[in-house]
Amino acid sequence: MRVLVVDDDHDLRRLTVIGLTKAGIEYQEAETAAGARALLFGPQGHSFDAVLLDVELPDAKGWDFLEEMRSNGQEIPVIFVSVHRALEDRLHGLRLGADDYITKPVVFEELVARLEAVLRRKRPIESVKIHDVTIAPYQRRIERNGKKVDLTPREFDILWSLVQAGGRPVSEKELLRRVWGIDFDPNTNVVQVHVFRLRKKLEAAGTRMIDTVRREGYRLTV
Repeated sequence: MRVLVVDDDHDLRRLTVIGLTKAGIEYQEAETAAGARALLFGPQGHSFDAVLLDVELPDAKGWDFLEEMRSNGQEIPVIFVSVHRALEDRLHGLRLGADDYITKPVVFEELVARLEAVLRRKRPIESVKIHDVTIAPYQRRIERNGKKVDLTPREFDILWSLVQAGGRPVSEKELLRRVWGIDFDPNTNVVQVHVFRLRKKLEAAGTRMIDTVRREGYRLTV
């Protein structure tokens, strides 16, 4: 994934790119609409997968810049990242054609999850092959070494979250939010139990596939 970060606030922009770097996401930065325009409509424009766009830029409103992008046929996914928290601002951004809207300060894990979700919607995936593992996300089917692996819905969602992470560690907090839909610590070992069962099923058909990364979570080893 390669992302263009458009924000004139140097400190907030640095925090954002730290999160992207940690997630293994490539990025370029622009402080102004003019700078973003040069990148998007120049020879590099086709290489971006998404744009993180601030609403308040020194030379333009993010709203206007998004309209300019769309009117010029630039359909790259755009996520507004703004201090404006009012419902009418979020709705306005979405109605203009933004794919999502996040308010500052940004939670890095949420930002990465939102980026992944936007790209899933834009680029439907029929199947993914990782060495000896084939995953069909829409059929929720997985095979390893040609053998079907029967997973529960939770186990499949955990595995797919790890696949989408592209090798970065996924924390238990992020898995709770993405798989169980909860944003608090339930004070249970529910994630550990499900990861243990998932590992057992996967390793019955092949070698070790999921590593525990101390203090960071879980990631694919292949």
